[in-house]
Amino acid sequence: MLIGIGLFQQACVSQINVPVQEGRFATPETKQSHVVRKGETLYSIAWYLNKDYKELAQSNRITKPYTIYPGQVLYWGRAVKKTSPKRVKPNRKAKPKVVRIAGKSPAHSRPKKSLSKRPALPKATPKSGLNWRWPYDGAIISGFSRNGIGNRGLDISGKAGDSVKAAANGEVVYSGSGLVGYGNLIIIKHNEIFLSAYAHNRRLFVKEGESVKAGQKIAEIGSSGTNLEKLHFEIRREGTPVDPLQLLPQRG
Repeated sequence: MLIGIGLFQQACVSQINVPVQEGRFATPETKQSHVVRKGETLYSIAWYLNKDYKELAQSNRITKPYTIYPGQVLYWGRAVKKTSPKRVKPNRKAKPKVVRIAGKSPAHSRPKKSLSKRPALPKATPKSGLNWRWPYDGAIISGFSRNGIGNRGLDISGKAGDSVKAAANGEVVYSGSGLVGYGNLIIIKHNEIFLSAYAHNRRLFVKEGESVKAGQKIAEIGSSGTNLEKLHFEIRREGTPVDPLQLLPQRG
């Protein structure tokens, strides 16, 4: 009797649905898929995954303007089948070409020596081509971590309500609070290579799809998603975090 009750209780527990926190990936998703939730964009998902949005779009055959819908499943990391070229069988019946020159015995034609081409030089690292400026004039309290594990940008100390400004011209591709750990977040696309992000804001003043100019007020300093009033600022090049200090102008 006790065994029967225990099995019944176990069956009931297994049917309980565990709530999912906003912005987190959970079952039935795997490490190579994500179910789109309301408020997410292709850019915000790629940012969360540390991937280039163009690669994520290509993997799912999504074209510009990269519109996605709640409930849509996005995949990445799927292997592409490689097709090996067909082998061409040599024609053994073909005879070598004979060249006859007056006064000389026939001789087999010799192939001309091809001039060796110099190997192509590797492409230089793409430059931003942008006029970057500081999004906020405050003290850096945490710098960029080069080990790929720690800080992916800069933490800049701030005062609640101060203006956060766009670091360069671009288009807002995300404005919301759906990414865990970022609070109220804005992501700006500057060109096909560079994106920038502004996190922990108190208020957001721009929406997705809006064009912004460098120096334009886009948000206010806050402490959303953290316990300290600050701006967390990131720059990514084709999905990879880069040290903002390499692109921002030196302070006087």
